[in-house]
Amino acid sequence: MDATTNPVFCTIIPPHVFDRLIEAEDPALARIARRTFIADAAQRTERRLTTVLGAEPVAPPAGGGAGQPQRTVYDAQHTTALPGHKVRGEGQAPVQDATVNRAYAGLGATFELYLKAYQRHSIDGNGMPLDATVHFDHSYNNAFWNGTQMVFGDGDGQIFLDFTLPVDVIGHELTHGVTQHTANLTYFGQPGALNESMSDVFGSLVKQYSLDQDAHQADWLIGAGLLAPGVHGDALRSMKAPGTAYDDPVLGKDPQPATMDHYVTTGRDNGGVHINSGIPNHAFYLLADELGGKAWERAGQIWYDVLTGGHLGTQAMFKDFAKLTVAAARARYGEGAEYQAVQKAWSQVGIPPA
Repeated sequence: MDATTNPVFCTIIPPHVFDRLIEAEDPALARIARRTFIADAAQRTERRLTTVLGAEPVAPPAGGGAGQPQRTVYDAQHTTALPGHKVRGEGQAPVQDATVNRAYAGLGATFELYLKAYQRHSIDGNGMPLDATVHFDHSYNNAFWNGTQMVFGDGDGQIFLDFTLPVDVIGHELTHGVTQHTANLTYFGQPGALNESMSDVFGSLVKQYSLDQDAHQADWLIGAGLLAPGVHGDALRSMKAPGTAYDDPVLGKDPQPATMDHYVTTGRDNGGVHINSGIPNHAFYLLADELGGKAWERAGQIWYDVLTGGHLGTQAMFKDFAKLTVAAARARYGEGAEYQAVQKAWSQVGIPPA
């Protein structure tokens, strides 16, 4: 692994959700939440140790050309041992386990977006094999990128369903790997919220690309289909209307702000990285909606240019990112509709670029 990268442990479900679930009146839900929280803490510690001691070298892709992913799906068999037992490799036929097949397909969908839209060969740009483990732990309520691979829980069936169900969750977590290998945004405060937002943006684009949707057809929800029946909500987050994804007696209310007027200052969740990401998320939605067409084309290209262009610092604040997107729009498209739309989008969320 490149010594300049700083891989972090990134989960799709933020800590503030577990704060609510641990206090649930249903003792079974509270017990599952505590178990997930403890498993996350163990994985986070492992990630830090790997960062200090150095990761084991990643094997180069075995066979296949530059346009082909190298996917391997493992089954943890409800343990926490990674990666687990190999159950499906690249090019192998679907298996009976639908969870395995969804993970395999989601890895492929993410690979395809980055290759076809941005000419990026896998997560690191150099053909990195894509590994995923399913059936992690018992009733594990999360999915995560640990710096080297994807891991999916089965959910508890009461609050969350199988974490391989939404393809944008897979795209979200793998994009943490793209960020790790490019801008390497620090996972705290505004840089951390930008890190999370990048994953929401490109996770949503993975879903839109796989469904061939334009910006006006897309639902702009992150994790739609993940909440169990009976939970009052549509998804984990909404890029179109941050703060409206769910409002449930057990989960609480979606805390994301849409603009800087409601920016949340907190010491939890690495300085609110899953909360304040709603602001740059909304800016991207506004840009894509203004431009219309396929969002991964012009809007996504501008964001990708900034993420991979080498000028986005690891400690970048929202205003820094906004300025770079304006510059990227001008560099690629001139001072036309794209340039104007980027400035308008950031102004609408309270971050007018200088």
